[in-house]
Amino acid sequence: MNTSHGVRLWLAILVAAASPAAAQEGAVPRAADFNDSHFHLTNYIQRGPDVSTYLRIMGTRVGRSTLFGIPLQQTWVYANSGNYAPAYYLDTDAPLYYYSFTDAWIAMQYRSLPPAAQKRFEPMITGFNPADMYAVDHIRRVLTAFPGVFSGIGEFSVHKEFVSSKVAGEGASLTNPALDSILAFAGEAGLVVILHCDIDRPFAATNVEPVYLTQMKALLRRHPQTTIIWAHMGLGRVVHPAQTQATGGADAVDRSPGQIGIIEDILADPAMRHVYFDISWDEVAKYILSTPQTVQRTAAMLNRYPDRFLFGTDNMAPKDSAGYFAAFEMYAPLWRALTPDASEKIRKGNFARLFDAARVDVRRWESTALSGRQ
Repeated sequence: MNTSHGVRLWLAILVAAASPAAAQEGAVPRAADFNDSHFHLTNYIQRGPDVSTYLRIMGTRVGRSTLFGIPLQQTWVYANSGNYAPAYYLDTDAPLYYYSFTDAWIAMQYRSLPPAAQKRFEPMITGFNPADMYAVDHIRRVLTAFPGVFSGIGEFSVHKEFVSSKVAGEGASLTNPALDSILAFAGEAGLVVILHCDIDRPFAATNVEPVYLTQMKALLRRHPQTTIIWAHMGLGRVVHPAQTQATGGADAVDRSPGQIGIIEDILADPAMRHVYFDISWDEVAKYILSTPQTVQRTAAMLNRYPDRFLFGTDNMAPKDSAGYFAAFEMYAPLWRALTPDASEKIRKGNFARLFDAARVDVRRWESTALSGRQ
């Protein structure tokens, strides 16, 4: 072998080792930009890329990712939309229904990967109805049917703008004992919970307490042993951040907290040390990035509580890397405003801490459950 050929060969090996394809088969990329705490492999008609395609999209920019589908299926009612096939819940007035096969599909996608690539994913159980007292049976059944796969439950929704009213059957609520049984079991098994619950109703009046806040805080306090991530900080497409409100007359100077104050009250409460927030979704980014002041106020909160926030894309069935990475890149002004420590924890460290612990705890629960069944 001549020298120039040997140099070219070594260069080719080094390039291949650094490529996204190599990252798929090897360890978690050390220099990744973020871990994705909120990702949907499938959409509202249960379509999306296979996990190998998603792995190629992740490349070396994403170290690890949650992996879940959408728990709801959009029906195609011919009398409603004719030959137009709705693919999203805003495309039609037809109802949604819970689609439990999503969990088996996610498990099969995960198991299709080589072991090294599996280490980059945290599959989540979503295919249950949170208003059903039998929901816990479904979660247990999925864990024992697919041991070694799942790390958590969610994202699942209680109150969600434009979605809750379309779901067939009884609507979920924060006071339903079915939800308490789900969260209690998650704590017992060590499952991380990603819960979507709007903090308020759509187009709510300003300067009043968000309608779901009191119930949500009571729910969180009832489950101190369960790791709960409140998705999107309670915000939505038209569920706006709570506004600061006066507590007295027209000339009052004492004011109750707005959205950031509400979140900081939860973060400062020792009874809610188990509660985390994600800043996923481009619809949430629009509020944080609306002005330089909102960026600075949000960054100040994240810098004060860097251990309690996670970043996720909330991307759904991505088609390419440009669309997938758009949410992360939108947040560039926020990343610049964070301390290096806070940025590292929110982008990567908190994900690793929570899900590494969940893997150990859930595998222990599965081992006990399966040995007891034999």
